[in-house]
Amino acid sequence: MSILIFIIVLVALIVVHEFGHFVVAKWSGMKVEEFGIGYPPRAAGFTYKGTLYSLNWLPFGGFVKILGEDDSEEEKHPPKDSFVAKPRILQAATLVAGIAMNLLFAWLLISLVLFMGTERSLTLEEAARAKDTGLAISHVLPDSPAARAGLMQGDIILRAARADKVFSGYDPALFSEFIAEDTKEAAVTLTVKRAGEEKDIAAVPADHVSPSEPERRALGIAIGTVGTLPVSLLSAPVEGAKLTWEITKQTAAGLAHFFGSFFTLSADLSQVSGPVGIVGAVGTASAEGFASVLIITAIISINLALINLVPVPALDGGRLLFVIIEAIIRRPLPKGIARGVNTAGFALLILLMLVVTASDIFKLFK
Repeated sequence: MSILIFIIVLVALIVVHEFGHFVVAKWSGMKVEEFGIGYPPRAAGFTYKGTLYSLNWLPFGGFVKILGEDDSEEEKHPPKDSFVAKPRILQAATLVAGIAMNLLFAWLLISLVLFMGTERSLTLEEAARAKDTGLAISHVLPDSPAARAGLMQGDIILRAARADKVFSGYDPALFSEFIAEDTKEAAVTLTVKRAGEEKDIAAVPADHVSPSEPERRALGIAIGTVGTLPVSLLSAPVEGAKLTWEITKQTAAGLAHFFGSFFTLSADLSQVSGPVGIVGAVGTASAEGFASVLIITAIISINLALINLVPVPALDGGRLLFVIIEAIIRRPLPKGIARGVNTAGFALLILLMLVVTASDIFKLFK
């Protein structure tokens, strides 16, 4: 299931990226020969206004084929609707459009999640307006009643029951009072949510658990109020833009640090995920719910946008660098040089992907 969701996310993000190139290329008057979902061999297709729209058998992405974009031979008089015949500013806009579309898509997803409401820490005042409230466990003391019962950090307590008494609130102080009020060594049944599923766990409160209050019966957990508090329809796009910008800044800083350390041979691959790691992350998100899948998709979309901006040949950023150089020298780069640099850049990307994937697999066996 994780692999299926990963493929759906991957195809969606790549198609969104290629759609950005497609829209600006069409707007610029370039001939788009084909817009494909998946990779050949072709399963089906139709032609509309000179463009073949195809559905292909290999479901691992998509592509857009623009006339003259990848010509291997120089032409003195290329067709006026080809990529190379257009002004450099339109070439650059077409290349940047895929990156911009991924960022726009991430913003839309994040805004949608905010509008739907996402689980987060809340004040008691916010919790009064929220839904799906509970008490999130942020820490479990070692060898405490909670630890022995199997409670874990990240569990969300929905209810607590003892004999004929039930607690279902969201105030940490009131929960602590409920746990401490019975002096008998009676078990408390806690209904907790873990990885999207509810389960009942029995724990017996004890004294001498909390160093600050040794006489008070406790479970040995630190808790905080959480819940889902939707953002209004008007505020969601604004808050979504702010959050998208923050994630983009943090991701850009992380990528800059990684590529810098990679070229100095000091990269920490344990902090980087390739296809195997991303499949795991998507699987974890899917277990937590639809909103988590949307968030992880938005984060991957931002990563895809920024990685494509890196000025490495074979990526949009590398091709954009060529366009800028050609604009400065006022002539096209020799095809032999461009082809050689692109081949070297592609080989470097394949090597990096293999190294990161190997690191992913190694982490599975640790």
